[in-house]
Amino acid sequence: MAAASQARTYAVLGERFGPRYKWYVSGTVMLGTFSVVLAATIINVAVPAIMTRFNVAQDQVHWLATGFLAAMTVGMLLNAWAAARFGSRGAFVLAMGGFILASLIGGLSGDFTVLVAARVGQGLTAGMIQPHALVAIFQVFPVHRRGQAMGIYGMGVILGPAIAPALGGVLVDSFSWRATFIVVLPACAAAAGLAWRFLPGRGTRRASLDWLGVGLLSASLLALLWSIASLHRRGVFDPMVDLALAGGIGLAVVFVAWERRVREPLLELRVLASPGFASGFVLSMVMGAGLFASTYLAPLYFQQSAGMSASASGLMLVPAGLAMAFVFPIAGHLTDRVPIRSIVAAGLVFFVASMVLLAAAEIPTAAPWLVVWALFGRLGVGLMMPPITTASLSLLPEAQLDRASGIINFGRQIGGALGVNLSAVLAQYASDFYRLRHPAEPVERVFEAGFDYAFMALALLFIFAFWPLQRLSRAIARQAG
Repeated sequence: MAAASQARTYAVLGERFGPRYKWYVSGTVMLGTFSVVLAATIINVAVPAIMTRFNVAQDQVHWLATGFLAAMTVGMLLNAWAAARFGSRGAFVLAMGGFILASLIGGLSGDFTVLVAARVGQGLTAGMIQPHALVAIFQVFPVHRRGQAMGIYGMGVILGPAIAPALGGVLVDSFSWRATFIVVLPACAAAAGLAWRFLPGRGTRRASLDWLGVGLLSASLLALLWSIASLHRRGVFDPMVDLALAGGIGLAVVFVAWERRVREPLLELRVLASPGFASGFVLSMVMGAGLFASTYLAPLYFQQSAGMSASASGLMLVPAGLAMAFVFPIAGHLTDRVPIRSIVAAGLVFFVASMVLLAAAEIPTAAPWLVVWALFGRLGVGLMMPPITTASLSLLPEAQLDRASGIINFGRQIGGALGVNLSAVLAQYASDFYRLRHPAEPVERVFEAGFDYAFMALALLFIFAFWPLQRLSRAIARQAG
């Protein structure tokens, strides 16, 4: 009922604003999504400066990325309820207002805990903003024009991660790390103003939300991520760490049990029982871990090990971002023409090669080679993302596609949060261990040792991914046969 009412409202607004209305809507949601995607990645080049300012180590500063990704996961699950409750306009403007407030708090904060809380606020509201794009575009474009609209929208949004490192580096070197929080505010304000004018505003008070599920999931994520992050400093046998780890696992089990019985679940976990779909979910988690962890680690590696400035490290990552933007539509085109296993396997090989080459690199390695090796990783992710999603959803009936798509996105975000968390902790542990064994080594070599272990861990994770890929391929073959 809510979806039909929203569609009618879009139709009325289309008559008011004329044929260009669909582009007004697309531009609005694209600007909003571009803003939050830019904010998600631009801070990575500022991490070394933040570490110096607040005197924190790798196993602490990663919360700026981990907290954002985990909160974004929860925000995505709140989006459907918010749109039904407040209308598309109200939900979008409310979330964008919260994002602006969190960005201001982050940019002005003088305490690291407040800074992390601001990033959590950014992630929660960013998760509520992003899903609006798909819904809005599907509502205002006819079926035969949706592909074109999504292609334009996708290219616009993916430019955010492509330009974020260079922009962030220039801001850090020219002004301060605080500028990475402030720079997105004009675009956010413009998106909120456009949304107030062009998005439909009708909502319903009958909208319901599984608040218990939200609480269980949030508490489970917080406990699990905190326990992993605390292993290095507190030790495996610390009672608080063990309690948090056991509690996080227990809450996750309770969450799964609750979602299987509640009338309107946050996540339709029953689709994981479909043959092959669970393998696609695992692949999505692995891909998310690789994408977000490598995006987090690369600028730190270039600055702390190779001794580059924030601007230089940001520019080093621009070719990789552009390569991913270029290969993304090509991978989507190939998905309908080439076996899924071949495309995803090629992506896995590219990513593994990237991580192994970065781990094998020494401090004097020429910058152009580092650019190429980072580019390999983005090519790998770009080749993997469209076919994994398409293949996983192709295994299910059409009635389940909406909820199954949410599961795949959930897997990618959770994989990203865990990937950043584990990579940062491993890098810090390996660096400290190397420093103890080689106290006379320069600090750049100590940092490099930690990054080497983190890069190799990601490579091993992607080698493992060939197993769920094989199972997914078999499920597709059985369905075709």
